[in-house]
Amino acid sequence: MDSGPHDERPVAQDSLTGQEISSTTIPPSTANNDSNPPKRNAFTVLRSPSKKKRLSAKESPVSIPKTLPAFTTFTGRAGLGAYIHAPESFPGSRVISYDENFVVTNDLYPKSSIHLLLLPRQPEKQLLHPYEALQEDTEFLSTIQEEVRKLKLLVAKELQRRFSKFSSKDRKREEAIENALEAGKELDEATLPPGRDWSKEVIAGIHSHPSMSHLHIHILSVDRHNKCMRHRKHYNSFNTPFLVGVDEFPLKKEDMRRRFKEKFLQEDLVCWRCGKNFGNKFARLKVHLEEEFEEWKKE
Repeated sequence: MDSGPHDERPVAQDSLTGQEISSTTIPPSTANNDSNPPKRNAFTVLRSPSKKKRLSAKESPVSIPKTLPAFTTFTGRAGLGAYIHAPESFPGSRVISYDENFVVTNDLYPKSSIHLLLLPRQPEKQLLHPYEALQEDTEFLSTIQEEVRKLKLLVAKELQRRFSKFSSKDRKREEAIENALEAGKELDEATLPPGRDWSKEVIAGIHSHPSMSHLHIHILSVDRHNKCMRHRKHYNSFNTPFLVGVDEFPLKKEDMRRRFKEKFLQEDLVCWRCGKNFGNKFARLKVHLEEEFEEWKKE
């Protein structure tokens, strides 16, 4: 399968390492061995048959093979194609949900505590650069933006499930509810502390220079806290204009981000939360991000 006209990219411009690009899928033998179902969380509900229809190859508008004997067709930059063409071959820990239009996966190399990918399945869109796919077709853009909106809410719910016990704002709300119930009072939403708005802790966008051929949108928590965050370009690809918000499309013609500049990945490392500049000292930034992660959870 031709992986598209924008496959010939200088390695230095990629936000992923060569190892990450070459291993974005997992072997079918591993994918089909899903003997341990995923723990219940905000994402497992999407796997439920009552929530998402499981399409057969016959029903799907894209050509989905009944089995994938090998992923040799989807190697390197074309790796995300395996998820699009045979999402049923992957366990729930990898492919969260799919229907005739989209596949939602956990990023194999997440750069935050939660990091999802939204993969459109429309054949005519799959291999377009995001600027081509999202700039002119307003109907398609609206569909993408609506799916992203839903996924951001889902990620927010999962953040709340994981981290609300650490949050001072959520703790105040829970205490107020418990006090009201103990006193036999009716709960009045207008007088309760609002709690933490976890939806504000989620970002979504595309890379101005995608490392992978297939169109994909990143939806992730803001914390940039993950063991897979290992390089300067990893961090800057999600903390500079290299990441273009889906809600910012369509972009104006004069928008500088429409002309990729490698300098985004080479900019100083600046903490996403406090703004401290670490220059090119990634190891120091990583230590700082650990500290900020703990403080962020407590907000």
